[in-house]
Amino acid sequence: MKISAGGLKKTWVLLLLLAAGSYAQQPKRPNIIFIFSDDHAYQAISAYGNKQVQTPNIDRIAKQGARFNNALVTNSICGPSRATLLTGKYSHINGYPLNEQRFDVNQQLFPALLQQHGYQTAWIGKWHLGNLPKGFDFWRILNGQGQYYNPDFIGPKDTVRMEGYVTNLITGMSLNWLKNRDTSKPFFLVVGEKATHREWLPDLQDLGAYDHITFPLPPTFRDNYRNREAAQNQDMTIDKTMRLKEDLKVHANYEKGIYGRFTPEQRRVFENYYENKVSKEFDEKKLAGEALVEWKYQRYLRDYLSTARSLDRNIGEILAYLDKNGLAENTVVIYASDQGFYMGEHGWFDKRFIYEESLKTPFVIRYPGVIKPGTQVNELMANIDWAPTILDLAGVKPPADIQGTSFLPLVKPGGDKKNWRKEVYYHYYEFPQPHHVYPHFGIRTARYTLVRFYNPGKSWELYDLKKDPHQVNNIYGQKGMEKTTAALKEKLKQLMIQYKDTAALKILEAE
Repeated sequence: MKISAGGLKKTWVLLLLLAAGSYAQQPKRPNIIFIFSDDHAYQAISAYGNKQVQTPNIDRIAKQGARFNNALVTNSICGPSRATLLTGKYSHINGYPLNEQRFDVNQQLFPALLQQHGYQTAWIGKWHLGNLPKGFDFWRILNGQGQYYNPDFIGPKDTVRMEGYVTNLITGMSLNWLKNRDTSKPFFLVVGEKATHREWLPDLQDLGAYDHITFPLPPTFRDNYRNREAAQNQDMTIDKTMRLKEDLKVHANYEKGIYGRFTPEQRRVFENYYENKVSKEFDEKKLAGEALVEWKYQRYLRDYLSTARSLDRNIGEILAYLDKNGLAENTVVIYASDQGFYMGEHGWFDKRFIYEESLKTPFVIRYPGVIKPGTQVNELMANIDWAPTILDLAGVKPPADIQGTSFLPLVKPGGDKKNWRKEVYYHYYEFPQPHHVYPHFGIRTARYTLVRFYNPGKSWELYDLKKDPHQVNNIYGQKGMEKTTAALKEKLKQLMIQYKDTAALKILEAE
């Protein structure tokens, strides 16, 4: 059959129009912002049920998207959690099981994969991995843990001290990068927050924000750690470990250390509050024993939550920028912390243990038009899943060696949840400093937590979360738990093999 020149031209035009129409129907790749805080407890967020505290901007992300009720970490400590975010792999695979090491940035990092697929990438704020970032078109990071006031920021060519409060500065730099980015590309931005890391220094405008509240003691505040050797031997109690001068600013030394960076005006306001109110109250009360411990608890929560208040306010500024500039509809916004934190439960602060308050981290995500507002996710999700999910959002196939799985089926309407994991494997390493928590590995299911402590301790613990949500009744070895324990141990072994944790497997098989 012959086609005339005119007919051939019409055919080509039709094909081009069809191709253009098909391209136009393809979903535009989303921008992605990952706001990543430090030590922010899920139980300190109103979206997770806290009645004394309001976090309207974190709550907004949850209401307009999804809230994960069982977002778990695989090693509850700051640097290793960041390494897991970047790699989608367990600590024993990515080589960063402990804090204060040098993270290998030459290994496969998912932001570099985003770069290769046309994304513009940036990390601004806390990095804390002992090395300089790779895989980012732009980065400006805090020096180590960073400082709350007038911190130093490291860039590719210089280190600059910036005057102001760290959370506000990180937001300012993040918004400036958004304003000056290459708008022809989708972007991926990590906003790395220092808040709410110890010691808790609130923004000047938030000093005393919660002084009018007397916080109820957690049910386990006076835990006696019966039948739990590792809990008995830790060093992270509000009673004995938390320091009056350094942590709670009672007669703090304003001549050196973290206060030596203050401007005269910052110091005047800060010192006026902590000397003329907090220290004066401490002196007048002359507390001791249980009364002193409870006073320390109240001061701890007031400082911690006042520090978190600035964090939430700054998240609001980022959301407002997206709204104002027409970016909200095609930008995925994620808020998460690097792990959970104790807010007086078991009498503790800090993290590390496999117990719920440390293991669970806040995680909320908003993706307009894809994630239904008000979605609640109860399935077990782990931080090895964050990297493959972000790649999935960007339309990039996760490499086969990533150990996590994209959780998008959990939040997309009609997503297949049947084959989702039923257990999460955990392994913590750091001992003895700084809090003397025994190394341990374990497994968390929907109902049970099984954990094995080792070196120097050697003990098993088992908790039925349905009957004992506060994890104070160790039922390992109790009559009637034999079949459950055996099944959990077998699954624990399978996960060690699956995730290639040969060191832990050797300990388990030596039983």
